[in-house]
Amino acid sequence: MARERLSLVVTTYNNVNTLARCLDSARCADEIVVLDSGSTDGTVDVARQRGARIAHQPFHGYAEQKQKAIDLAESNWVLLLDADEALTPQADHLIAQVMLEPQVRGYRLPRREQMFWSFQHPLSRMNTHLRLFDRRAGRMNQAPVHAAPEVRGRVRVLRGAVFLHYGEPDIATKVGKLNAYSSGMATRERASRVRFVRTRMILYPPFFFLRQYVWKRYFLSGWAGYISAASGAYYVFIKYAKLYERRQLTHSGRRPPKP
Repeated sequence: MARERLSLVVTTYNNVNTLARCLDSARCADEIVVLDSGSTDGTVDVARQRGARIAHQPFHGYAEQKQKAIDLAESNWVLLLDADEALTPQADHLIAQVMLEPQVRGYRLPRREQMFWSFQHPLSRMNTHLRLFDRRAGRMNQAPVHAAPEVRGRVRVLRGAVFLHYGEPDIATKVGKLNAYSSGMATRERASRVRFVRTRMILYPPFFFLRQYVWKRYFLSGWAGYISAASGAYYVFIKYAKLYERRQLTHSGRRPPKP
């Protein structure tokens, strides 16, 4: 059986500081597709220097932007990365091996998170994300914030293929993301008629902290792990608090704030 060709797919907007690391890490890819939404900082030059096929489209939302980039790929199999992510050398090697004869429709890869001044401890539990898949079997979902691909058919976790997320270099960046993400998720969950919002607002934050800090072993990352778990608990609190606020404003006839 012939080796499956693989397209690295990345969407960009002013990612000049991280894009080179992302593109250089995926030696397993046969082509690079970059869909840019109006960068002004040299991002496109970085992509061009690495032989990427570059397209341009105004940003219309995470799901639509990533799906457009996937549709531009020439290969059936795609590796979907954000511009602030990068494969480890072991992940690059394992993906190249998988492409010799894929056994399922998609593979979930463990992601190791940047925790401010350090990285998530390698022995802590990492979240896995569907990033390597046959694009003929799936599409992006329509989640307003954390849009992700979904495929029809079997999916397997590729345990050793860890990739790195350089998304939170400091606490200020983390807090800014939490505020933006919580507004987007509050809008989504308001539309889905989530129940017991006040109960969730009280009980879920401490549960979330314990799950991150103890069960996912964030305590292995020292104070960075503690701050990450605590800020995650704040995120789930403020998400439900914003949802409760929106419902109160709606009931009083006032317009809820935009996300």
